[in-house]
Amino acid sequence: MKKHINEIINVSNEIYNKGLVSGKAGNISKRIKGSTGDIVAITPTLKSLSYLKEEDIVLVDMDGNLLTRGKPSSELNMHLEIYKKRSDVNAIVHTHSTYATGFAFSSKKLKRLEGFGEIKNPYLNSIEYFKPGTSELAKNASEGIKNEDVLILKNHGVICVSDKLKEAKLLSIFVEESAKTQFVTCMLNSVED
Repeated sequence: MKKHINEIINVSNEIYNKGLVSGKAGNISKRIKGSTGDIVAITPTLKSLSYLKEEDIVLVDMDGNLLTRGKPSSELNMHLEIYKKRSDVNAIVHTHSTYATGFAFSSKKLKRLEGFGEIKNPYLNSIEYFKPGTSELAKNASEGIKNEDVLILKNHGVICVSDKLKEAKLLSIFVEESAKTQFVTCMLNSVED
């Protein structure tokens, strides 16, 4: 269990240092499959991802029952609903990165660029705004990402999922870099020569 917890801490530090989250925003979880049932390790609520310790990571069962001390992220239900709908997903990274979240607050769609798998849809999927931490957000996010690896939460942020935490982290970085590229392209196209 310690290696899973340390992986979450390392990824938390990395996405914080890359500016994909700031303050006490964002959350990360990892599903650990076991013979007696799955356990989810998740970052805590109201703590910066920049300085987490082992005792900060909260363990819950698939029903959200606490297995350790601490208070899990307010987005716990969103993570659990995604895991329940996606047996292939074992890691979730939820960021509020500047450029991708800027698109989430705008009327512009974020294009899916080459570099991270097959392009099945020209744009990243998005869902309308639902208040963070609510059952409505959990339900709609789990539906919105049912066949996707990235979901834009309007007026909120980004969810990236994968089988491995490292891959979900790399995807969140790629989404932000794609958003930067699209933003710069829009700016350059709007300037007259």
